[in-house]
Amino acid sequence: MSNNVRVQPDLKFVKELQSVGGESLKKCYQCATCSVVCPLSPADNPYPRKEMVWAQWGLKDRLVNDIDIWLCHNCGTCSDLCPRGAKPGDLLAALRNMAYRQLAPLGFIGKLMSNFGGVLMLALVPAVIYLTIWIAQAAKFGTAFPLFAAGAEHGAWDVVADGKVIYGGLFPGDYFIDPIFGAAFAFMLVCFYLGVQNLLKGLKEGPKTFDLSGTEKPGMIAAFIDTLKHEVLQHSQFNDCGEDEADKKRAFGHKMVMYAFIILMVVTGIVATGHWFGAWFLEHVLGLDDPFSKFIALLGSTPMPQHSVVKVAANVGAVMLVYGLMQLTRRRQGLDPEKQGSNFYDWYLLYVIWTIALTGIGAEIFRLVNIKYLAYPTYFLHLVAVFMLLAYLPWSKLGHLVYRTVALSYAKTIGRIPMGAAK
Repeated sequence: MSNNVRVQPDLKFVKELQSVGGESLKKCYQCATCSVVCPLSPADNPYPRKEMVWAQWGLKDRLVNDIDIWLCHNCGTCSDLCPRGAKPGDLLAALRNMAYRQLAPLGFIGKLMSNFGGVLMLALVPAVIYLTIWIAQAAKFGTAFPLFAAGAEHGAWDVVADGKVIYGGLFPGDYFIDPIFGAAFAFMLVCFYLGVQNLLKGLKEGPKTFDLSGTEKPGMIAAFIDTLKHEVLQHSQFNDCGEDEADKKRAFGHKMVMYAFIILMVVTGIVATGHWFGAWFLEHVLGLDDPFSKFIALLGSTPMPQHSVVKVAANVGAVMLVYGLMQLTRRRQGLDPEKQGSNFYDWYLLYVIWTIALTGIGAEIFRLVNIKYLAYPTYFLHLVAVFMLLAYLPWSKLGHLVYRTVALSYAKTIGRIPMGAAK
């Protein structure tokens, strides 16, 4: 009986893989340097050597369901030391880029997210929505560039134009922005849920090239909590991924960006809740004469004063975001393209987060100094960028925040990596 295995390469898959960042895979000649030097690769059947073989052979089914592509954090050590310049780290990053495009439903969004022209088409959606709202509000107030001034009642704000109060009350204007972002957030959650289901299904069907006998196999909930504690909040894998100064800055910058997003997400939730429930709470629970009414009004009435706890938290989060972005951008700019490349997914994510940070800070500064003709266009760009990041998150590189967390948790349930630190 013959033991020969017939390999049927998927050449279309190989070309697609090369188009999303794995263009150097053909240079690999299986020296195994990459698997030896990787600071995270398990000793039992390590990566990325086997992934390089599978990619060269076009074994799509093995690669797209390979748990190990999610264990890599692309520190670049394997690519730096590869004697042939095959860039193994870029290959695994390219496989994750393909996963972002295909895991969640509505795959056409993933295809559009893979190139500049497609991103511009996706940007038209929030641009048209918020431009329509701006025009409608301009018709209501009689100006497209109203100013805000502290009102006399409960610390709320009045809408002012030409020195006159044109709209007053606790909550001036109609808040269309919050429900739109709420709908975008719900859309993102549904798509992530379906994407995670596809991810777990693929991982369960994926290749088992390692011995899992005799290893601890916790439940998914325990593994998920452990992953949040170590790999997410403490960034244990990022800290272990490379030992030089650039790697440490990358890990710290990534951590700063993550914590900044957490702070800004909480702030946004407080403001949105204040917008929609503040007025009802004042009228039906506290009453307008209650001593806490002013505090509740300030939570629900924007723009907030600079001394507000929420505003202080937002500004701290913005500073952390900019600092983290500076570290990540410098690291990306300093990469040697001969050893580790940068593709569209890498730069798009940095550009959109930079846009969010700079337009958010700029809109606040322009408002404080009453340069309304700059404040409103800047805020408009801010809303478009935030929508782009939020609504299309399941198909972007930032989707790894969810997919990698789930994959690492699953890896612990099958014993591929241990509980605690995932090294």
